Amino acid sequence: MERILVIGGARALGAAVARRAARDGYDVIVGARDLTAADALAGEIGATAVQVDLQDESTLAAAAHRLRDGVDHIVTTGSAPHDVRAVDLDRDRLLAAFTAKVVGPMLVAKHFAPILRPTGSMVLFSGVVGWRPGPGSLVKGVTNGAVEFAARHLAADLAPVRVNALSPGVVDSGAWDRLGDKKTALLSRSAEATFVKRHGASEDVVEAVMWLLRAGFVSGETIHIEGGARHMSA
Repeated sequence: MERILVIGGARALGAAVARRAARDGYDVIVGARDLTAADALAGEIGATAVQVDLQDESTLAAAAHRLRDGVDHIVTTGSAPHDVRAVDLDRDRLLAAFTAKVVGPMLVAKHFAPILRPTGSMVLFSGVVGWRPGPGSLVKGVTNGAVEFAARHLAADLAPVRVNALSPGVVDSGAWDRLGDKKTALLSRSAEATFVKRHGASEDVVEAVMWLLRAGFVSGETIHIEGGARHMSA
């Protein structure tokens, strides 16, 4: 049975990936900053929970030690949004955003490379904003764009372990529920800004993740799951 660590696995897309991997017969480890939430999901799906905080390298080292018998795949979905224009940037939140998307996954590679099985993989999460600049999306756009280069360079560095990135568009994963009544309007606008005229569903992204876990001849790539949104006029 292959073993998969899903970082950010207690909520939204991470939880969807963890649930699907468990159904598909993987030995799932739910990694999250909030260990209580990770334990709850792990109990629900028959998985294991471990604390993983991309902002705290010591938790990465501890998780790697705990899983030292080996891991086949790592999926990291962590993010720390800072959706403001340049004049409103907060340095600490800016650094947190880069750590969650770019620095954190590189440190995951540092600590887990010795125990990643050579037939295994890492899947990083980028996002369509990296290819669609707009006011207020500076931090999210730059960090998501950087993930593409991180995947390429990590693929070379960790070979033969495969490293790829997924770049979703706007997906109704639960992450937008915080918008309340404004969520429906956001999803509607996002649907119109695609070729396929619909917003994304969690399963769209989960299917791509599961394919990448099995795609033994794919490495260093960014797979776009956004209905062609990056090709549309801004």
